[in-house]
Amino acid sequence: MVTKTLSIVFVASEVDGLIKSGGLADVAKALPKSLKELGHSVQIVMPAYKTIAGRDDAEIILTTQLEHWPHTAYQVRSLSIDGISVFAIESGDYFERAEMYAENNQAYADNGERFAFFSAATLDLLPKLLNKKPDIIHVNDWHTGLIPYLLKKRYAENEFYHQTRSVLSIHNAVFKGIFHYDEIACLSEFKSHFVPEASISHTHVSMLKAGVQCADKINAVSPNYAKELLTELGSHGMASDFQDRESDLIGILNGCDYSEWNPEKDSYIPKQFKVNRISMVRGKKACKAALQQEVLLPQKDVAMYGMVCRLTNQKGIQYLLPILEQFLKNDLQLVIVGTGDPILAARLTEIAQEHSDKFAFIEAYDNKLAHWVEAGSDFFIMPSEFEPCGLNQIYSMAYGTLPIVRDVGGLKDSVNNYDDDIENATGFSFKNPEPMELLLVLMRSLLLYSQNLNEVKRVQLHAMKQDFCWNKAALKYIEMYRTAINS
Repeated sequence: MVTKTLSIVFVASEVDGLIKSGGLADVAKALPKSLKELGHSVQIVMPAYKTIAGRDDAEIILTTQLEHWPHTAYQVRSLSIDGISVFAIESGDYFERAEMYAENNQAYADNGERFAFFSAATLDLLPKLLNKKPDIIHVNDWHTGLIPYLLKKRYAENEFYHQTRSVLSIHNAVFKGIFHYDEIACLSEFKSHFVPEASISHTHVSMLKAGVQCADKINAVSPNYAKELLTELGSHGMASDFQDRESDLIGILNGCDYSEWNPEKDSYIPKQFKVNRISMVRGKKACKAALQQEVLLPQKDVAMYGMVCRLTNQKGIQYLLPILEQFLKNDLQLVIVGTGDPILAARLTEIAQEHSDKFAFIEAYDNKLAHWVEAGSDFFIMPSEFEPCGLNQIYSMAYGTLPIVRDVGGLKDSVNNYDDDIENATGFSFKNPEPMELLLVLMRSLLLYSQNLNEVKRVQLHAMKQDFCWNKAALKYIEMYRTAINS
């Protein structure tokens, strides 16, 4: 039996290698790449943000009109990433901004209109550019949530899309794309202020809800997060919507792009190392020394803790701050790299100044430094309030850096807690969202480091041997796509 090659269009608001703010971009690069390696036809559609390097030099492959829109003209530029064609949509000033979604921690007031346009233009351009009708349009998060809705409504009788099925990936359900009807009235379907598939009140709609209601299959980015979406707490208020679609909700754990995160080939880190004890010990020691020098910490052979994240409560900063100074009384060092909430950043800066011999806080988004933290740390702190999948815990294991996580979402799916299963441990975890719970597990890791360093090295080496290859995840996505098509 010959297995049909699928035509897949992957639609996302950001793609690593072109522009990135978080884990969505990592997936939007790595998953299409793996799907292509498995022999399928893949194109990516994204906004043509002005800050994409080389955007203005990219070829314009389509100039056209979008009907029933105040600013009808748009154009498509041809980009590529890892050999995959990227259609970048450009129109008016929608994406001529300094940032993608917000400036000065304030979302753009017209985000609803911007991404409603992006969704409508995506479906408008595909028949004009593709020779082959897509089998699957795979959309991601609220920014693209209107695409499944428009497929079901605007394009229900369209011959080009007659066999096309949609899949919606939920990377973070806390962001629902909630807007007043008037903010997306540019879409003719929303002018009447009556769209039950998207409505959350008489006045407001959720783009994510529209996607959940209308997509043929819904994907959560880890099995445990799929379960959490069925609960009031884990769904952030959308439990009934996910419960209605439970039979079509599938959890698939994100993979790791080992071409980007591999200590044996990482061009960023000062010393590469392999998955064997001697190489790992020497490599991590050199990387730790380089990291200490880079962030102006004393050159000492002490337990190094790292953290790279957005400064938000979601990432568990509120659990760390109350116990941080108490933890820093011990013989250890800590490096935190990240940007976000200015109040959290200010408090971290203050503590770093008071404990400059032990704690360095770098308020920046710095990809090179992120690699250095992963390679030079012994432990990686990731105490998330909620975490749909998480990628840094997977990156950490690849570098022999033991993640310290809260037992939630994809963290629960990917990290084996030392105190639950010593033989197969890959890190440490705690359950209750409390600062003291975090302090206890931090102290547990430090105690093991100070009393049995050989055991720490054993667990680090075991963590490095874990395989979260994207091809494994991509095979599960293909299975989901085929289920969507056959249903």
